[in-house]
Amino acid sequence: MKKVLAYLNPYRIPVVIALSLMLTELIVDLLLPLLMAKIIDDGILKEDFSVVLVWGGVMVGLSLLAFLSGVTNSFYASHISQSYGYDLREALFKKIQSFSFANFNLFPTSSLITRLTNDVTQIQNTVFMSLRIMLRAPLLIIGGVVMALIVDVKLGLMLVVTVPILFVFLVWVMGKGWGLFRSVQERLDKVNSVMRENLMAMRLIRAFMRRNFEVNRFNRTNEQLMEKTVSAFRLMETTMPILLLVMNLSIIAVLWFGSFEVQSGDAKVGEVVAIVNYAMRITMALSIFSFIVMAFSRARASANRIEEVLVTDIDLIDSVDIDKSARIEAGKIEFQHVSFQYPGTKAPVLEDISFIIEPGETVAILGATGSGKTSLFQLIPRLYDVTKGKVLLDDQDISSMKMKDVRRKIGYVPQEALLFTGSVKQNIAWGKEDATMEEMIQAAKDAQIYETIEKLPLKFEAILGQKGVNLSGGQKQRLSIARALVRKPKILLLDDSTSALDLKTEGKLLNALKRYSCTTLIITQKINTALEADKIFLLEDGKLIAKGNHESLLRESPLYQKIFESQFKEEVHHARSVD
Repeated sequence: MKKVLAYLNPYRIPVVIALSLMLTELIVDLLLPLLMAKIIDDGILKEDFSVVLVWGGVMVGLSLLAFLSGVTNSFYASHISQSYGYDLREALFKKIQSFSFANFNLFPTSSLITRLTNDVTQIQNTVFMSLRIMLRAPLLIIGGVVMALIVDVKLGLMLVVTVPILFVFLVWVMGKGWGLFRSVQERLDKVNSVMRENLMAMRLIRAFMRRNFEVNRFNRTNEQLMEKTVSAFRLMETTMPILLLVMNLSIIAVLWFGSFEVQSGDAKVGEVVAIVNYAMRITMALSIFSFIVMAFSRARASANRIEEVLVTDIDLIDSVDIDKSARIEAGKIEFQHVSFQYPGTKAPVLEDISFIIEPGETVAILGATGSGKTSLFQLIPRLYDVTKGKVLLDDQDISSMKMKDVRRKIGYVPQEALLFTGSVKQNIAWGKEDATMEEMIQAAKDAQIYETIEKLPLKFEAILGQKGVNLSGGQKQRLSIARALVRKPKILLLDDSTSALDLKTEGKLLNALKRYSCTTLIITQKINTALEADKIFLLEDGKLIAKGNHESLLRESPLYQKIFESQFKEEVHHARSVD
């Protein structure tokens, strides 16, 4: 909670002002029953109308002061809570942006979305209510009891006995409620997860006619959320009848014993009325308190979930002894006995891999699914740290280089072409913010997407749907490649990102890449693509089992021979039959 509440520190002065205004309302609220007692005892019972006018006027003036204080308090409470929510959401988003891939594995995407939205809103609303009424309610209870004792000790003691018992009961409910509302938020995570999966896979669901299955799956998670929410609210709602019952019994007791004191002359009618008023105010405050308990229980659960993200240690950061002068100038890549396993797993993904790629070379990486190709790629821009060995870029240990400087020189195109809602121009410029129009056009031409862009109604200003939904798979891949090329990288990583291209388009793309002074690594399943490379690496079960050019691998590697024959079976068979 401390980490989350610390974001209120910049608003200390507005908080003090809001609390002062709230205290003004509270003081007026506590004074009004005393003034009413005076009007009854000295004015109405003694038939002195001047007393009624004077003190009635004072009550009207104080009520107006309380009204103005309340309005101003609402303004400050709104300003503080909205600004606090903005700061907290911004801090949370920045923290998530700094996460390594390993950190992301700790929190499901749906859970992070819930924490950024619903959980922050819960705390933001609680801050507003705290400054507006939440702090006022307990202070009104305490002040009401004190004022009742001042007016009449005997009658006031009835409230002294009742209120602490109810307060302990509310604290117990708050403790129980925190656990229940944490479960509610976790169930909400699951509902969001199912919703997110369905929205992303809607075309697949329609194609496979799985609508009823997905509806049932959503209904199950939604029902679980409803059950947890009902359990939490059922507990909270039982507090109200108990509070009202106990406080109404106290009011009856005050009236009962108060009547005897009035008859015996130990108390005045106005004093009894004043104590009843304080009891009613305490009852109202306690009824609000049940709502406060619910709000704080939810806010506490949300605050703990947010704090889990904020205090997460980033496991991939720049080292203390970083070489600030280290830069990638040529694009040489070297792996020295590199082994890697994903955090939290025991099985290695890569084992004892060593190779050298000279600047400007093009290397094709082949291997079956799960052989470690993508994992190898992710070590080059230091998306993960190696478990053993070293990765060197231009003969410099990547761990001694600034990550920002390393990644700025790398163009990375992942397996899934990820585009953002916005124009074609914005998506290409996403790779380089200060890219000129000429640079974007050239990148589009080299990526073989320029002609497609020119056919769009608004060309480079054409708006793409979410994730590029209005483009084909091949168009999205080429646009992603243009985004990488506009960076003019020294190292270009293409993770099976030409799979949707036909041979002719892919050939043009590979020829265009030769004009770039960069080292290019291409993960591919196609021998045609590998033929254009200077070197070919063959991975199997996380091990580099062969490397060389096409001719040498065709002579020396049985696995490469099988891959080659499987893709060129007809040609090989025809050639052998001719021999």
